[in-house]
Amino acid sequence: MKPTEFARRRRQLARMIGKGGAAVLTAAPVRMRNRDTEYPYRQDSDFFYLTGFNEPDAVAVLIPGRPQAEYIVFCRERDAAREAWDGPRLGPDGVVAQLGADDAFPIDDIDDILPGLLESCERVHHTMGAHPEFDARVIGWVNTLRERGPDSHAPQEFASLDHLLHDMRLYKSRAEQAAMRRAARIGVSAHLRAMSVVRPGMMEYEVEAEFLHEFRRHGAVPSYPPIVGGGNNACTLHYIANTARLEDGELLLIDAGCELDHYACDITRTFPVSGRFSEAQRAIYDIVLEAHDLAIAAVAPGRHWNEPHDAAVRAITKGLRRLGLLNGRLATLIKEQEYRRFFMHKTGHWLGMDVHDVGDYRVGDIARMLEPGMVMTIEPGIYIPRGLRGVAKRWQGIGVRIEDDVLVTRNGCEVLTSGVPVEAEAIEALMASRAAA
Repeated sequence: MKPTEFARRRRQLARMIGKGGAAVLTAAPVRMRNRDTEYPYRQDSDFFYLTGFNEPDAVAVLIPGRPQAEYIVFCRERDAAREAWDGPRLGPDGVVAQLGADDAFPIDDIDDILPGLLESCERVHHTMGAHPEFDARVIGWVNTLRERGPDSHAPQEFASLDHLLHDMRLYKSRAEQAAMRRAARIGVSAHLRAMSVVRPGMMEYEVEAEFLHEFRRHGAVPSYPPIVGGGNNACTLHYIANTARLEDGELLLIDAGCELDHYACDITRTFPVSGRFSEAQRAIYDIVLEAHDLAIAAVAPGRHWNEPHDAAVRAITKGLRRLGLLNGRLATLIKEQEYRRFFMHKTGHWLGMDVHDVGDYRVGDIARMLEPGMVMTIEPGIYIPRGLRGVAKRWQGIGVRIEDDVLVTRNGCEVLTSGVPVEAEAIEALMASRAAA
């Protein structure tokens, strides 16, 4: 993503904050896996969204209208000894030259410099709760100014930064949409690869390895731990053990996506390990597919957030009633949420830099209206675990979810992940053709 994209975002946030305000953000800390082994570093999404800076131990400050410098960054200094171990750092000069900061200082000097930057401000916009230790430092800087007496002008209030910033992140720019299409293409490729290699007798983790291979060979990483659940494991929504053997006659549910350039995709497909659906599997699958298609049809500007979910709920409830898995009047079953025995989650969520991306789903007491630039998932499902009381054995152990990533456009929507088939016949044909190759 070009530096001009990050500069545009900062300008937009500066207009929203206005003169007299200041925004303060911190980078994500390095997190330890165990003892002295670190997890791969992942920058805080809000921080990266405004800075494009992918190093820890950094703080960004935005002060609209400040004559000397509006955008200031505190970061690690260059250090040849540490860089020999951990890789190059930009340092303050690099942050100015490459990332467009107006000024930059060593992070070790922040206690001496930052209070003075805030002295002319009325409000400090900051997201409390994400990094408690940093929250305490921000409060401490403001208190330092207040303790200087009447000659010091300390900010009078703290304001929520995420309310403004997360509303910005909800609307994806053209550059962001392009990034999400690139991630989606890699995710599609990985799912097609999985469909081509799955055979009875394989281990779930072997299928997971195919995804990791496909992601990494395209420069991407998993956007969340892959869910590779065969048979009854597909009925556990967040199953990530991926340690079971795939058996002939089972369905395999794979929920796996990748992240590229800090933007995620999120795809789920369910298909038969043997290459052909059984009659019972096909009956459940077709209900979920109808719910999926009707939900996507409800994604368009001017429709509210709940409409795709309402469409999916109606289709699933109607289908389960048709199979005898639910009994009663359709309207009553929906009103009393009887479908939640088999479909217990929402039909989608926002998608972007985070898999479960930021952005309010309601504005006041009203479900948010969909607008161009928003990206959401559509992911209805039916889950019937073994041993579920009152359910015929033929249905037990069947778990189905179908998930696509959908961009709201001016005239409707664009399915970013449509390259992986969802129709049962197309899935069977694809698996048959790969098996014969």
